[in-house]
Amino acid sequence: MKTIDLRSDTITKPTPGMRKAIAEAQVGDDVFGEDPTINELQKRVAGLLGKDAALFVASGTMANQISIKCHTQPGDEVICEADSHIFNYEGGSPAFLSGVQLCPLQGTNGVISPEQIKTALRPKDSHYPQSGLIALENTHNRAGGTIFPLDAIKAIRETADFYDLPMHLDGARLWNAHVETGIPLEEYGKYFDSVSVCFSKGLGAPVGSMITGSIEFINKAHRYRKMLGGGMRQAGILAAAGLYALDYHLERLADDHKRARIIAEFLNGIKGVYVNLNETRTNIVIADFKDYGQDASVIAEKLKEQGLLCIPFSATKIRFVTHLEIDDQDIEFALKLFKIVLDKKDL
Repeated sequence: MKTIDLRSDTITKPTPGMRKAIAEAQVGDDVFGEDPTINELQKRVAGLLGKDAALFVASGTMANQISIKCHTQPGDEVICEADSHIFNYEGGSPAFLSGVQLCPLQGTNGVISPEQIKTALRPKDSHYPQSGLIALENTHNRAGGTIFPLDAIKAIRETADFYDLPMHLDGARLWNAHVETGIPLEEYGKYFDSVSVCFSKGLGAPVGSMITGSIEFINKAHRYRKMLGGGMRQAGILAAAGLYALDYHLERLADDHKRARIIAEFLNGIKGVYVNLNETRTNIVIADFKDYGQDASVIAEKLKEQGLLCIPFSATKIRFVTHLEIDDQDIEFALKLFKIVLDKKDL
């Protein structure tokens, strides 16, 4: 039976061209800074984001957590959005690794405001944790791949500067925001002290993320990467996949966005199902089945039985993600499966 896997853009496998690039990669010892392919990828991504330096790490979680560690002191508090990846999906790492607590603010479509941040800032009083960092996410996973507006980022940066707070961007899917809006990556990067980006989601590489920032920041991050066991040796075979992805898989993200939009519009046309079409602009679709009459887990299981994989995000919501291995025919087939399952809710 044919399977359409819309669980995540992390499930992609290296393409033949990417495998060839991996096989032919020049390598060295990256802990000593001697892997030429790692060095090339770090230099390239730093340039794209307008930063002085970059550091290749194993995962997005490692990238975010090293960045938090670099920016904060134990006992600090990190301001973030309540549905952010850092708050929900990184295993309590801020407390475990950095000794900080998170201050989650409920945003609108993943976006928080300067006014919310100002209200959340702690007084300079020994009774309170001290506000040490503002962390944003763009695109925002749980909000449905929403794009954090640049004007909103600028306003938050002004607040951060006024209160002398650093800013970190969890930009795991920043590539998607860049392709959809046409806003240069460097323009996004200029408002943050550190930015993390991921190669193993929409870009289709098997492993790896990158932290970017100042030379001083990256030197510090390099030490923490080593302490966390993230010092890899001949890692150029992984960096080669990242370089290939930037050359061949970046602009094609627009295809994923178009295919996600087809799914979003189809599901939104079904009675009892709601998708926020105004905010569905990238490769993630969050469909709310609250008024449909069945739990999301039940619907997801029925779709699985028909050959379509997806992830329930709550009792009422299901996430669908388009990616490198989903083509137009797959989308047509997915719509047929939606019709089969969603027309049988009373059976």
